[in-house]
Amino acid sequence: MHHLDSIATVRRLVGFYVHEHNQVMPHAAFNGPTPDEVYFDKAGIVVESLARCRAGALATRIETNQKSACPECPRAPPLEADGRAA
Repeated sequence: MHHLDSIATVRRLVGFYVHEHNQVMPHAAFNGPTPDEVYFDKAGIVVESLARCRAGALATRIETNQKSACPECPRAPPLEADGRAA
């Protein structure tokens, strides 16, 4: 995709990739944090934050889906965030 016409171009592109890989892209192997967050012992904060966000998104999705039921279909009892009947 890039013309590697000089060593400066190669250095710039490698520097960009290393930065993105270590500081920007979350990694599934670490359950979400970046390599830098794991190395600098900040991964726990990220994992906890992601877990809270997932739980909130699940609750919102369940609530939204239950409110948008077809008027001709019988309504099922509402579910808790863990999927059990209320």
